[in-house]
Amino acid sequence: WLFLSGCIGFGVGDLALFQAYPRLGARRAIVMAQCGAAPMAAIVEWAWLGHAPTLTQAGYALLILVGVSFALLPHEDSDEPAHHLRAGILFGVVSAFGQGFGAVLSRKAYAVAAAHHQEFHGVGDGLNAAYQRMLGGIFVTGVFFLYLKLAHKPDDTRPNNWRKAWPLLIANCLAGPTLGVTCYQWALISTPTTIALPIIATTPLMVIPFAHFIDGERVTRHTVFGGIAAVAGVVGLALAK
Repeated sequence: WLFLSGCIGFGVGDLALFQAYPRLGARRAIVMAQCGAAPMAAIVEWAWLGHAPTLTQAGYALLILVGVSFALLPHEDSDEPAHHLRAGILFGVVSAFGQGFGAVLSRKAYAVAAAHHQEFHGVGDGLNAAYQRMLGGIFVTGVFFLYLKLAHKPDDTRPNNWRKAWPLLIANCLAGPTLGVTCYQWALISTPTTIALPIIATTPLMVIPFAHFIDGERVTRHTVFGGIAAVAGVVGLALAK
């Protein structure tokens, strides 16, 4: 189940997200993927596993998603790309479904393990689950890479770009797929997707101060208001019964 979760979430979901980036721009793509994954996961988990949030939890989750969307949507003078919108939206929807369904498959894995008296618990099992999901993601990525080679698709990546990118790629892998996904799976061990994914959807908000100080990106008024609303939703969701 964890391997399949990695195939759907890491593999299909992330590949679609990277296709959405150049077509929609980073902000639009992130909004679609992160904020779309939570409701999709909630529907699938309710229909398949029978887990549904309370009205209070659903209300706070909605506040989080609206706040994140409001904070991340490009402002009027944004120079983010928006060409090939139809393809970009399609890839964004596929990414949201992949990430949401992948999370539900992880929850299914933990339920199966518990039924066989092999419960997952703690950060160690979170790391174990993240590793098994990575294998699924690597498998799907390898299949697509093989297809590109066999189909002789043009490759415009320059070797010099790879030499410059390797340190950043390694740092990204350690921060996101390793540490981040370990904590992500650790959360899913004991928390339904209807609670975990809306909180995880606030991840892009952490990028805003870095983008401001590193890239000089302007922090707008709606970014601040949306961030405050999202954080308030997280606090309410954590305290909700």
